[in-house]
Amino acid sequence: MKRFLAFLLCVLLLLTLGGCDSAQEEQPITLTIWHVYGGQTDSPLNDLIAQFNQTVGKEHNITIQVTSVTNTNTIHEAVLSAANNDPGAAELPDMFISYPKTVLAMPDENILVDYRDYFSEQELSAFIPAFVEEGTIHGRLAILPVAKSTEILFINKTLFDRFAADTGATVDDLDTWEGLFATAARYTEWSGGKTFFVHDYHFNYFQVGVEALGESFFDEDGIAFGSAFAKAWQPYAEAALQGGVWLYDGYATEPLRTGDAVVSVASSASVLYYSDIVTYPDNTSEAVEYLARPCPIFEGGEKLVMQRGAGICTVRSTPEREKAAMVFLKWLTAPEQNVELVTRLGYMPVTQEAFDTYLPQAIERLENPKYRELYRAFLKTQEEYSFYTPPQREDYLSLETSFEAQVRLLLSAALKEYDGGEDLSAAASKALQDLQQYYGK
Repeated sequence: MKRFLAFLLCVLLLLTLGGCDSAQEEQPITLTIWHVYGGQTDSPLNDLIAQFNQTVGKEHNITIQVTSVTNTNTIHEAVLSAANNDPGAAELPDMFISYPKTVLAMPDENILVDYRDYFSEQELSAFIPAFVEEGTIHGRLAILPVAKSTEILFINKTLFDRFAADTGATVDDLDTWEGLFATAARYTEWSGGKTFFVHDYHFNYFQVGVEALGESFFDEDGIAFGSAFAKAWQPYAEAALQGGVWLYDGYATEPLRTGDAVVSVASSASVLYYSDIVTYPDNTSEAVEYLARPCPIFEGGEKLVMQRGAGICTVRSTPEREKAAMVFLKWLTAPEQNVELVTRLGYMPVTQEAFDTYLPQAIERLENPKYRELYRAFLKTQEEYSFYTPPQREDYLSLETSFEAQVRLLLSAALKEYDGGEDLSAAASKALQDLQQYYGK
């Protein structure tokens, strides 16, 4: 009888434990996310999240719920407001898109998961090292790379071919900054005063260029203004003073859309906004073809290019919820899913395997010729260039903002004063002296 009662108690205990497991299985973990990829109703990431929820998520009792699709500035402000417990602030989601500047501005970055606690060294070694480096804040991997962009040279081939037919210019001339700026001056003369080149981020041209020439762009006080800066400045400023460089505010896509410029360096993600139809100031229009090539380099300089794009932060919660987030993020950054995401956005994948195996296959399936051009340029960039990681400085954003404004302002003023008769090199050097004086150098 005692043996029977013991057996019965064991059976009841097993049934009870099984019932608990069943109860747990009936209550899947739901995780929230804020992101920037698309709109609330038309988003490649939302589509992939739906795919995850129906497959791997369902197997693991995990549901990812998108609670906001907006822009990085809005998420930056909302995250800081929540982290500072501001009145009326929304509660932090389980995951959110972030740049390093957001994490650095948080009152306590330790509320974020360190991905090294959940990704093995072998798993992390699959990622492009520079992408992991950018997400490492104070020794902790707080931002997981998911989709990255870089800077790409975009060329209106239709307009460039007309110019080339008359002058003998070639696209290969644009492989170096020296060649590009010399071509810009030739184009302005050939076209009767039109601009040739527009750079979305003058600050990036200088900081990456100076670093590629073997010097530091920054010093303790801000910008160093060394000999490499002067070398980067001279051809750029001379072309600007001849009217070959666009100095107005706004994005590069706009002057290319109106035919006011022919060539740009811009974020690869801006491919979405390059119009296949150019509408000129006289209201005539024509269809155009685009080329995409890796960013120019300085003669004798390193092949270095800016990396851009945010990653995903995970907020600390419970071990179960954090592990559930890792299941999703490992799935999302696996080559197949990752390439599917980025090729719909104009971004780069984040692992070497994705670049080597999955991206070349995906390029052949792309219907839009602009995207095929872009991703071929990506492959060459990843193969030949090193990715530059901006420093994690508290004054980085303020330096970027003031520098962009001052460079455009000073060169625009110098352009109005320059009449073509004075020494071009001296006029460019004078503009550099004015810039240095503004920064107290």
